[in-house]
Parts: sequence; structure tokens; C-alpha cells
Amino acid sequence: MNSEIKGTLLALVGMFLYGLEPVVIKSNPVNPLSFAAFSALLASLMLWIFVISTKSWQDIKENPQYLPKAFLIGLSSTALAYISYSYGARLSSAINASLLTRAEVLFSFLLAYIFLREKITKSQLYASFLVLFGLALVITHGRLITPQRGDVLLLLVPLFWQIGHVIAKTLPYNPYLIATLRNTFGGLILLMLALSHGLEFSKLSIVEAIILAFGQVVWYLSIKLINLSKATAIITPAPAVAIAISLALGEEFTLYHAVGFILITVGTLKITKVKSERRS
Repeated sequence: MNSEIKGTLLALVGMFLYGLEPVVIKSNPVNPLSFAAFSALLASLMLWIFVISTKSWQDIKENPQYLPKAFLIGLSSTALAYISYSYGARLSSAINASLLTRAEVLFSFLLAYIFLREKITKSQLYASFLVLFGLALVITHGRLITPQRGDVLLLLVPLFWQIGHVIAKTLPYNPYLIATLRNTFGGLILLMLALSHGLEFSKLSIVEAIILAFGQVVWYLSIKLINLSKATAIITPAPAVAIAISLALGEEFTLYHAVGFILITVGTLKITKVKSERRS
């Protein structure tokens, strides 16, 4: 199996894992900062056990100068992204939150094009907009969204994610170590902030930690093999996975769901066929 196919399959697995996450977060009964902090730290604990047992940590010994970059990944992709999401969602609607955070694919195209010199094809752009349009139909049922306070914060979430991903793409560390350091640094930052709000623990943090640990490892493995822009486009339909789960549990299935899921499927399949290339 070549790296293009392997990276694409890993990104698809990541899409399904991240699709489960909103269901868990929505069920969280405690302080969002506490929930995020415990989830990230528990994920880092699971990953540290693996990293130490496989001696993957030796990448730090060989390249200690990259630790500040690893800290920036935790700060941006975990701490700042989660803070922006939790406060932005409170000041906006669930629909706006679902759609605006999917702008990640657009930030990915821009940042990957500028900083990673990735080639963005017209086919990739068209397919990604097809996915976004399908996702909009599934989430909004064809209704126009109303701008809300907090939407700017929600738009910052995918930007913070992608800043961290661009940095991760340039690190010489193995994907397991990158995920471990991201959760460790991000979790500690969130823990310090959560202390002032009162720490609360929920058993759902364990479930979220498992999703974070596996999801991030799969994600960093995928972007080591294929373009960041392609991997991001593949995981864009993740919220549709959560919606599909809800439909399977008995929610009403509408024409908007049917058309949206068809567009998402066609767009995603087109994206998987895009070859990862760099600009000359």
C-alpha cells in the first residue's frame, strides 16, 4: 500500500472518530474547561504510556530544539481552540458553531498553500465546496443562518487548529509523540485556567480522552503521508457522522439529509482521489 492510499485511509478513519466527538461533548454535564483539561491530560497519559514503552520519546532527545514548537501546537490546537469554541458556542447557536468550525478546510488551503507550498487543485476546491454545501443542507435544513455574537470566536477555532497542524507538519517528531506533547501542553494550560472556575470531573472525560488519543494519532499519521489540505478536506464531513448517528437512533430523516449526504459522499470521494503534490 503506497503512502497516498494509506494517508487517505487514515484521514477517513479520523473523520469517523472526530464525528463521534460532538456527541460526547454535547453530553458533558460539567464545566467545559474542566472537561477539556481532564480529557486532554488523560489522553496524554494514555499516549505517554505508549511513547515510553516504544521509546518513541527519543525523538525529543535527538531534537530537543523543537520542543517550543510542540508547545505552540498544544497552545494553539488544543488550548486556544477549545477556549474559543466553548465561549463562542455560548454566544452563538449550535448550527453556527457546526458550520463555522468547518471553515477549517478553507484556512487549511490558505495556510498550506503559503507555508507548506502544497498544490491546491481546482478539483480539490470544487469537491471541498460540494462537501461544505452538503454539510450546510444537512445541518440547516435549507434555512439561512443568522449571524450571532460569538461567531468571530467560532471562526478562530479552525484557524487555531490549522496553525497547530501547519507547525506539526514541519516537526521531525513521530506522530505518537506529537499527539502526546499536544495533549500534555494543551491540557496543562487548560488545567491552570480551569482552576479558577472550579475543577469538576466527569466519566465522559475518559471517553473523550480515548477519542482524542486515537483521533490525533491517526490524524498526525495521515498528514505525515499526504498533504495537510487534502487530509483536512477529508475530515470536513465529520459532523455529518454525528448527525447520521442521531438519525440511526430515531431522529427524523428529511430530504435535506438525503441530498446533503449525497453531496458530502460525492465530494469526499472526489477529494480522496486528489494526489498530494507541492507547488514547483
